[in-house]
Amino acid sequence: MIPLCPVEEIPLGLARTFRIGDEVIAVFRNRSGRVFAVAKRCPHKGGPLADGMLVGDQVVCPLHAFRYHGDNGACDRANVCALRTYPVEVRDGLVLLNRDN
Repeated sequence: MIPLCPVEEIPLGLARTFRIGDEVIAVFRNRSGRVFAVAKRCPHKGGPLADGMLVGDQVVCPLHAFRYHGDNGACDRANVCALRTYPVEVRDGLVLLNRDN
């Protein structure tokens, strides 16, 4: 497990980005406090997902409004590849990334 930050450092409804090795991920905390992590860039046009809005557990790409589900990366549009997701958890107030999965 890789510690990322205290959960309070990710405001409700927003994201923070983290560089983990060669990858950059966006970690979101939705309005109910649930935390999930996805690739920083939209696979459709490379939009900066950390700048996108959250709708429940979905990230909305700021370039084309495609929605990606935080659990599995599935897009709401047909024939669009899924977004990469990363397993994270909050333990003792700290956001942890599981690189073993």
